[in-house]
Amino acid sequence: MNELIQTIAVLALPMLFAITLHEAAHAYAAKYFGDSTAYMLGRMSLNPVKHIDPFGTVLIPLLMYFSTGGAFLFGYAKPVPVNFGGLRKPKRDMAWVALAGPAANLVMALGWMLLLIGLAAYGANQKDFFFMMALAGIRINFVLFALNLFPLPPLDGGRILFSLLPHKYAFQLAKIEPYGFFIVLALLLIKTGGEPVLYKLWITPLIDIAQNVLQWIVTPLLMLLR
Repeated sequence: MNELIQTIAVLALPMLFAITLHEAAHAYAAKYFGDSTAYMLGRMSLNPVKHIDPFGTVLIPLLMYFSTGGAFLFGYAKPVPVNFGGLRKPKRDMAWVALAGPAANLVMALGWMLLLIGLAAYGANQKDFFFMMALAGIRINFVLFALNLFPLPPLDGGRILFSLLPHKYAFQLAKIEPYGFFIVLALLLIKTGGEPVLYKLWITPLIDIAQNVLQWIVTPLLMLLR
């Protein structure tokens, strides 16, 4: 029981930050490019309550975490409402609005990485609470970054791909949206070599790239602390 409480405590703050800033980033980007829908509905907010979906933000991540022994995470928040027709250049700006969410997760992963480096410099170890929290923050944000960039609507990657494709193919892609969530869920449930297909073919390789980029960014700091 104590282990369960500790795990939830370690995951709670990183998960709340990850989903809140992800959705708020979408709202800020939408307003910047001309659509105030999310702003008027109070979703351009850093208040986690505005973005939490009890099923997708709380129940699914916990079930996914404990059913896989902490190996895999999956979850989502209430989508920020965006009227893409209200954007100044709808098809182009859609990509920037969609990209804002994963970009926020990448920045947060960097923030948790810097915290981890700072904690290690002061002698923290892997059993310390905030050290574990920083590790969880990095992992959660990497997963959300990679998952949301999967090029299938309604995920952010699907919006970006729609924006980049010629109109004819973009509208064919949009027809998949009602089934997108179920396709993603199936790719998470179907395993190959003991790993979900979506992780093996998309999430893990993208996380490796993102991790290498962030490690390159923090290398000067690591050299200073040696």
